[in-house]
Amino acid sequence: MYDVIIIGAGPAGLSAAATTANQGLEVLVVDEYMKAGGRLLGQLYEEPDGTYWNGIKESNHLYERANQSGAEIKLGTSILNIEKSGDVWLVYTEKDTYETSHLLLATGAAESPSPVPGWTLPGVMSVGAAQVMTNVHRVKPGKRGVIIGVNPLAAVIASELQMAGVEVTALTLPQMNGLNEEAAHPKQVMNQLLHVAHMAPSALIRQGSKWMKPSIMQDLGITFYPKSGFKMWGIPVHLRKAVTEILGDEKVAAVKLATVKPNGDVIEGTEEIITCDFVCIAGGLYPLTELAAVAGCPFYLVDELGGYVPLHNERMETALDGLYVAGNITGIEGAKVAIAQGVTAGLTMASNHGVQGLKDRIEQSIEEIEQTRDNAPFHFHPDVKKGKQIVQEKWEEMMAAEQPL
Repeated sequence: MYDVIIIGAGPAGLSAAATTANQGLEVLVVDEYMKAGGRLLGQLYEEPDGTYWNGIKESNHLYERANQSGAEIKLGTSILNIEKSGDVWLVYTEKDTYETSHLLLATGAAESPSPVPGWTLPGVMSVGAAQVMTNVHRVKPGKRGVIIGVNPLAAVIASELQMAGVEVTALTLPQMNGLNEEAAHPKQVMNQLLHVAHMAPSALIRQGSKWMKPSIMQDLGITFYPKSGFKMWGIPVHLRKAVTEILGDEKVAAVKLATVKPNGDVIEGTEEIITCDFVCIAGGLYPLTELAAVAGCPFYLVDELGGYVPLHNERMETALDGLYVAGNITGIEGAKVAIAQGVTAGLTMASNHGVQGLKDRIEQSIEEIEQTRDNAPFHFHPDVKKGKQIVQEKWEEMMAAEQPL
């Protein structure tokens, strides 16, 4: 029996563990991976102030903090099921069953790559897999690659691959189909990129993006977008070309690229072949919410946050007594926001367990989440603040509906 159990040893889970254990509670952290850090492990990028965000170093720091606080951390341990029995949450693993009155789900996010003809060939992988291979395991995914999908995550990982000595030939759109209309529509993709254009290494792109806010300017920009693309870190970024097929006999050998109209339709007869030995598909991230669903937590679909998210309040409490959420399970954001949410969840769990005098600290931690979000150099979803407001409104509606007349 633990005072608190945290599922997920990523930035949110480790932050919550240190915060809660420092309040004198007995804390267990469980994660299926062999190393703590979650998606933070693969991150390595330059921040606006010129410093580098090194995910491995940050993960090690968070892990040491949690360890020093007295939290117990079990890695390489998969969760089979969770359920509520009276006032106790039961957490089933392959070897043992654990009990707690306060359970935090910090399960993070997963990738959702869109299918492309030929995507079952060896050498095709998600963009996150290439990031982990390169930054965590120090193994190059190949010598020359193409990234299908133009979004902030793809751009960051493309730069990381370049730093590792891997040639990225192009960032390009997928061919439009029924599953990827938003990711394959040139204007919609341009609108997404405008929210991160201030981070572009090219002064031309940074300055030019300021004139592209009006819709009519975006229409003109897409219509006259260069056939050779704009280069970022020396990588051509194509908004008027799409991969129609990945080619190869026993493994990836090339991709077939075609010019597309401003509405995303392929222009017949414009196909060309680009040789490569690996392909990354960047379809974005979605919250990993399976355990919250198993528990019976209410959900709401919020596109601005990446998909279905469990309804929760600012204190990271869900509608189920003793169940909390933090990190990307609440919506796709950066690791710094996840760390801040972990602090709030940790303080809330300690307060609900009976630790006194935490009200002001909880309120301050909620404000720090907002400040961290406001100061983020970019957002995976441009309207994330709108998404958070939707969740808050739905939470309030649910709470009002449960009040007796």
